[in-house]
Amino acid sequence: MSFGSPYITLPRFQYLKPKTVDEALNLLNKHGEKAKILAGGIAVIDFMKERLLSPEYLIDIKGIDELKRVEFNGEKLRIGAAVTTSQLVEMSEVKEKYNLLYQALKTLDPILRNRSTLVGNICEAFPWMDGIPPCLVYDAELRVKSVEKERKIPINKFITGVAEVDLEPNELVTEIIIPKPPENHRCKYVKVLSKSEFSVLTIAASAANIERPAERIVRLAYGAAFPTPFLAGGLDEIFRKKEPIKELIREATEKICRENEPMEDVLATKEYRKHLLETLTMKTLKEILER
Repeated sequence: MSFGSPYITLPRFQYLKPKTVDEALNLLNKHGEKAKILAGGIAVIDFMKERLLSPEYLIDIKGIDELKRVEFNGEKLRIGAAVTTSQLVEMSEVKEKYNLLYQALKTLDPILRNRSTLVGNICEAFPWMDGIPPCLVYDAELRVKSVEKERKIPINKFITGVAEVDLEPNELVTEIIIPKPPENHRCKYVKVLSKSEFSVLTIAASAANIERPAERIVRLAYGAAFPTPFLAGGLDEIFRKKEPIKELIREATEKICRENEPMEDVLATKEYRKHLLETLTMKTLKEILER
């Protein structure tokens, strides 16, 4: 392949298509930082066209049967690295049991859903990735393998910065594991778009045991407005108080806004994001707690 203008041609690379996970791991172990994984391929191909990436090897994992499995066993949802987001939104278990994730993935363009994968979405680790906040709310963990070892990493520890994850060059994320959420939880996914396809704030919200204050579970995760998506802390302590729910919503909103400073970039000013953070946090909490 020849070099050319961005978005037209790709730099030279060798295309590798392993048939098993072990074969893929051996290729990663052999080529290390010279190789990149190709699953959905949306980001890696674009970055190669823009010359932000120039891997010598692309390892295509889409044909590995083990990585195309998705199953719910009644307690956990296991999603292979090659499972597309389109497959997930078509699963009744995802819509019924993991509706927050369903809402988030439904915001993606249908064409992108046909190629993108949830694992790839997470591994990109950009602030505006829609798959990350719901997985933070659900306490998901990633199963990571190399030739030498296997480990499970909570998603809140896996993402370490903008486009940075806890993954060695010879490691492959094989699946994401999501525990079953509390029964009858209420949830809401909020996404504010800029004039481009990128969002400037996303909120994944969930509440359970709403009518039993001492057992309430309230979780809010944020993306797009901060360099790294995060799960807001200390909310259960607030919402298990006996005060009226309106007062607790106000207290929680003030805590989140006080402890978290939005970023400023080409998509939005810090002041605009601060405004969105306050108003949409309060609105979202009211929707899931007061309806």
